[in-house]
Amino acid sequence: MPERALLRFVSSVSEHDPCPARRETPPAHGHPARDRPATRLRTRHRPRGDRPTPCPAGRRPLSRLSPAPQPGDAPPPDWARAGIAALCAADPDFARIEPAAGPLPWRSRPRGFGGLARTILGQQISNQAAGAIWRRFQALPGALEPAGLLRLTDGQLRAAGLSRPKVAHLRGLAEACLAGTLRLEALPGMADDVAIAHLSAQRGLGPWTAQVHLIFAEDRADIFPYADVALAAAAQHLKGLPERPGPKALLALSGAWAPWRSVAARLLWHHWRHVTGRPAGEEP
Repeated sequence: MPERALLRFVSSVSEHDPCPARRETPPAHGHPARDRPATRLRTRHRPRGDRPTPCPAGRRPLSRLSPAPQPGDAPPPDWARAGIAALCAADPDFARIEPAAGPLPWRSRPRGFGGLARTILGQQISNQAAGAIWRRFQALPGALEPAGLLRLTDGQLRAAGLSRPKVAHLRGLAEACLAGTLRLEALPGMADDVAIAHLSAQRGLGPWTAQVHLIFAEDRADIFPYADVALAAAAQHLKGLPERPGPKALLALSGAWAPWRSVAARLLWHHWRHVTGRPAGEEP
């Protein structure tokens, strides 16, 4: 595949909804995707009038052009800003991201069933398509609550843009909530590993969905979706690695970023959107 075409493909991965290496499609857990041979990606920057900031050997320089803030962007809360400062002090590569890509926009999703539905609706489709479907979905009466969703017809859900598997998936999760086997209201009291295991135990959910939900809906500070393709590509680019790290290698690499691995993931997604030329903000 030509290099430019490959870059367009990988750049379609959004910050909020990157494609996980493990496909998580209902009704059963998916199978791990085969690792494709890693390809070094090069990002072309337009020439600037000033000289680029020198960067360490093996690292790619980042453009100085910062994107304009997008409507709906919010700054990181104080605890996250402290995490960013700690990461930049521990790993200077992180200190290069915001000067080039602009301030990290803090995105979040609602807690509970609505936030989980938002994560599921964004699986395996572009961020633009996911945003359009989400706006139609949340406008349906009762869609963000388990009992309300079960009152909706398949026709209403399909008209909002949901595929048949995702309709079945959401109905199954709504039934699990009402039966008490999926306890979203109890997540704040669970440790990270317990919360991931509880979510992943549900039919059709996997570790990636659980991790992303906990990062964006529960504001967890130290969770890293190590099977995420966009995070692997961002880490390769930022750190000048000879190849894209696989899930095990990325998990090992992220160990140095504890206890701020969720913040590190947000910064890496922000970096990858910048170097691939995608908008820095997500539609609210």
